[in-house]
Amino acid sequence: MTLIARSINQNKNPSHRFCLQHCRTFVDARIKWVRDAYLDLAVEKEKNLKQIISLKNLILSQPSKTIPLSAISLHKTLFKLPTTATNFFHKYPSIFQIFQPSKPFPLSHVKITPQAQTIHNEESKILNSNHYKKDAAERLAKLLMLTRGKKLPLDIIELLRFDLGLPHDFILTLLPEFPEYFQICNIGHNSKGNQVFGLELVSWRDNLSTSVLQKKTTEENNGIPKIPLKFSINLPKGFDLEKKVRIWVHEWQNLPYISPYEDAFFLSPNSDQAEKWTVAVLHELMHLFVSKKTEKENLLVLGDYLGFGIRFKKALIHHPGIFYVSNKIRTQTVVLREGYKKDLLAERHLLMGMRYRYLHLMNQGVKVKRTYGV
Repeated sequence: MTLIARSINQNKNPSHRFCLQHCRTFVDARIKWVRDAYLDLAVEKEKNLKQIISLKNLILSQPSKTIPLSAISLHKTLFKLPTTATNFFHKYPSIFQIFQPSKPFPLSHVKITPQAQTIHNEESKILNSNHYKKDAAERLAKLLMLTRGKKLPLDIIELLRFDLGLPHDFILTLLPEFPEYFQICNIGHNSKGNQVFGLELVSWRDNLSTSVLQKKTTEENNGIPKIPLKFSINLPKGFDLEKKVRIWVHEWQNLPYISPYEDAFFLSPNSDQAEKWTVAVLHELMHLFVSKKTEKENLLVLGDYLGFGIRFKKALIHHPGIFYVSNKIRTQTVVLREGYKKDLLAERHLLMGMRYRYLHLMNQGVKVKRTYGV
């Protein structure tokens, strides 16, 4: 991994509120990548959780609360199953049950176990509560406020839906309850000529435009805004930065903080100030996710749409003390370091409490299988 230290040269420009533009003096600094075992564990223990919940929701959405096994097998790629559907369901006997229905249905079906149904019922109570709906709507609104046009294609929102903690049918169940927040819009056409529909913010929400970092530092400073705002940096043991890089990080932290809810694309994209704003956008995004992590590819797709190009990717590389990239569970996952204490969330969202119950049930099934094998 290479981090680049840069010298700072301030040029005043009265036409912009934030006028710091920096000339870059490249200094290559080799940094040894150090694995974070705790954050790797935080990622790895949720292996297959998203698939489990997606399949559970699909099965329970059927009138019979069951689904033919062959129907799941046809959509193995859609659900990103690591193995065959049959093997996947057999791996989690505490959640799924394969059975042979009575005639005239000759094909094997899958249903949910009573234990999983109990958790689902409690989860549904949370998803249907006014408190949860308001929280989910505000997360979604803040995501739209981070975009330049205050709108996003629905397929990008779907990529982030699980991480945002939105219900699987949020278009039908959540959006109609907040007409003052959202409206479906026509964004244009894709490369194939098909119409692209998106979600648009009806009006700007001033009460949601304070970033997590601004709010946190103000509260810690007895209600007085702290200047300059600095990001929490936490490097694992064995991660040592060269002196010249530490100096650059110190200078970079002391640059003015531009809110992620402000448009700072007027800054030179290669400037240190622009990079601090990019990190601010990424930092706020990661705080919108209920598990404070997401697949790296999802962030890059969103970054491309927002107009950041490769700047998201560079920010993740340049700031390993803020973001950690794990290579576990068949993909790369970006984790917000300050969101965790070892392998546990520093602040657990209500929905994550339910997801951990699914994890417990998943592991219970695996343990029973191993014990039987022994």
